[in-house]
Amino acid sequence: MIGWIDASSGASGDMLLGALLGAGVPVDVISEAVRTVAPEHVALKPEPVTRNGFAATFCHVEVADSHTHRTWKEVAGLLDGAGLDPGVHRRAHATFQRLAEAEATVHGTSPDDVHFHEVGALDAIADVVGVSAALEHLALDELVVSAVAVGSGTITGAHGTMPVPPPAVAELLRGAPSYAGPVAMEMCTPTGAALLTGNATAYGPQPAMSVQQIGVGAGGRNPQGHANLLRLFVGEATSVQRAHGTNAPLVIETNVDDLDPRLWPNVIAALMRAGASDAWLSPIMMKKGRPAHTLHVLVPGDHAERVRTEIFRQTSTIGVREIAVDKHALDRAMRTVSVDGHTVQVKLAMHDGTVLNAQPEYDDVARVAEATGRPIKDVLADAVAASRDLEQS
Repeated sequence: MIGWIDASSGASGDMLLGALLGAGVPVDVISEAVRTVAPEHVALKPEPVTRNGFAATFCHVEVADSHTHRTWKEVAGLLDGAGLDPGVHRRAHATFQRLAEAEATVHGTSPDDVHFHEVGALDAIADVVGVSAALEHLALDELVVSAVAVGSGTITGAHGTMPVPPPAVAELLRGAPSYAGPVAMEMCTPTGAALLTGNATAYGPQPAMSVQQIGVGAGGRNPQGHANLLRLFVGEATSVQRAHGTNAPLVIETNVDDLDPRLWPNVIAALMRAGASDAWLSPIMMKKGRPAHTLHVLVPGDHAERVRTEIFRQTSTIGVREIAVDKHALDRAMRTVSVDGHTVQVKLAMHDGTVLNAQPEYDDVARVAEATGRPIKDVLADAVAASRDLEQS
């Protein structure tokens, strides 16, 4: 199962709770986890609401009248002593730790000295633990998050008036795609930012999937002319090339963060031998600041199975995603030119019979340079000059 979060209207803890409940997570799963952690009364009450014409779920968090400001160490103690499911504990602990580290960074202190203020209140404990329990219940193999709308303008918080996005949100969204969004207000809270970035496995538009559940979570505010909502799609990953024909080109992608980088040239060479049209890498940053690469492979549909198998054989990934693409290519032909008495192949690219580009094959240029003892750059310049006659033919 995979999930996709549409955060184009921002994100907060209550919006995520509402979306998860709307996607089918039982309220008892969330409530039970929250009760084991919260030191005072906390109750969750989902309510169907309408936001700018859209039906959604708003999750009311009823808490005791408490104004306790807890440190990260105190919150960690609550989590450690609650007897949570290990997966829920891991997610919740990591989320609060990210919040503490972000607050410490923007205020120039250490995480142990951070007082969470609003974040440490009971409703935020409910948000973090509740979302963690709900995600663990869904047991998603992949969670893709869209670019996050953060809003604009200013807000007033425990530290006074601040610009939007506030410093903690900006810090938490480092490395994740974000933008101002359509409304001049705070659209993404620190809790929402920490939960998204701590649980996302990738960022981008909706992946190819057969959607089975859609949850729509509402925020506490209902601004005029704007649906303050977060959507969660849950379903099975699919390959869409069947809709375009079995030989339609695909881009197969996977994120890899634990492969020795010296292996990548051999990986790409193996994929080309397996039938890929092209393969390339993009450097990315994954959750918790881990550097990684996205492997992209362009492949005809009838070679996809071989290439997919080779990706699993040659890399450490445990899953890939596939996108059907349209491809428009110029006509191509091979010709030869002579440089210092040696043959160099030249690839021609043509449109309506007219040669638009002529590119000498680099391996041939290197071979001639080796045979003649000349610098590669000089042989390449001669090959390019000789290719101009082909462009004019």
